[in-house]
Amino acid sequence: MPSSDQRVEQAYELARDLYASLGVDAEQAMSRLRQIPISLHCWQGDDVVGFEQSGDELGGGLAVTGNYPGKASTPDELRMDLQQAYSLIPGNHRLNLHAIYGEFGDHVPDRNEIGPEHFTGWIDWAKEQQLGLDFNPTYFAHPLAADGMTLSHPDAKMRNFWIEHGQACRQIGATMGAALGTPAVTNSWIPDGMKDTPADRKAPRERLADSLDAVFAEPIDPAQNLDAVECKLFGIGSESYVVGSHEFYLGYAISRQKLLCLDAGHFHPTEVISDKISSVLTYVPELLLHVSRGVRWDSDHVVTYNQELYEIAAELVRGGYLERTHIGLDFFDASINRIAAWAIGTRNMIKALLAALLEPTAKLREFEEQGDFTARLALMEEIKTLPLGPVWDYYCLQAGVPVGMDWLDQVRQYERSTLINRSGTPAVL
Repeated sequence: MPSSDQRVEQAYELARDLYASLGVDAEQAMSRLRQIPISLHCWQGDDVVGFEQSGDELGGGLAVTGNYPGKASTPDELRMDLQQAYSLIPGNHRLNLHAIYGEFGDHVPDRNEIGPEHFTGWIDWAKEQQLGLDFNPTYFAHPLAADGMTLSHPDAKMRNFWIEHGQACRQIGATMGAALGTPAVTNSWIPDGMKDTPADRKAPRERLADSLDAVFAEPIDPAQNLDAVECKLFGIGSESYVVGSHEFYLGYAISRQKLLCLDAGHFHPTEVISDKISSVLTYVPELLLHVSRGVRWDSDHVVTYNQELYEIAAELVRGGYLERTHIGLDFFDASINRIAAWAIGTRNMIKALLAALLEPTAKLREFEEQGDFTARLALMEEIKTLPLGPVWDYYCLQAGVPVGMDWLDQVRQYERSTLINRSGTPAVL
């Protein structure tokens, strides 16, 4: 009887031949996939708590539900958990850090006083792990954000505090990029908005534009740092009005030639970001994606392999946008094992990219250019049942990561050996 590895290889050979009959080179698709990094988000590992130890609630429309045992409470624990997650995921990837995840020691600086020195541990670790780093200012969970306004605040002193925070974060991102030889994408999202209908929508947006101009005033080598801005439809406490709307940030990104961040959970439930990618990249230099899964609202559920995930990946491949797109994840679920959440979400994102790279795009375009929409639709439907699974299993096997559900066994073992021993964790799961 053949071994499990042999069965994976045999199934792959059959799938490879089927894709070849449609003009698709599976080996070439996997080779391209190896070059696409996904930026895992650190905040899945500790429920967006960070290491300021301030005890402030998240606010800003953010909420984490669940109390699964064993969450990370120190930088070392978080890095340990991340290493476990990376060991289950094929490819070489990145890490996305928020400003509250610095190593601050006994004296925790205020947000406008943080610097690269508070992230040297992360940079050294990233070098060891051969990871790139991305960064985010943290404009929430702070007394000066308690009223729901930061960069658009009517009080100039409050605005200046957050401007200084944004400026400091760009310098941190640039330091990371210079040290690691790959630019950090420093992404700005703010919670600013109002629960009820405002009388003046204009002034906060004017203030926000001025504040962002001040944050971005100092030129930074794009080989070290790339600036991105992120929109949102609404949040808890900003149900009626969000200052940084999609239209605001689209105009800002185009006029200032910044990256625009599209978060899959930040739009109306009937909107999808896959349909926005080609429009946005017509006018902005590069795109940042925060791939998430909203369930009736921006609830940041773990990414599953659904149709929209595939459409996002397909749009990047069909449009030739992979070189201009930075793919990050953004979800946080404390109701399940946090490492499993990382593994599930990231493996699904990579799997969707593989499916898109295996799509017979040339044949679909040929039908479309000929006006043969019948054949186009027929082939699009046939694609849905092509043998992606055997190619995915082979890709994982070649990458030296668990095939199929085997990764979950490793998570359970780590849970028993490490997570249940953490302070405050129940002895029995």
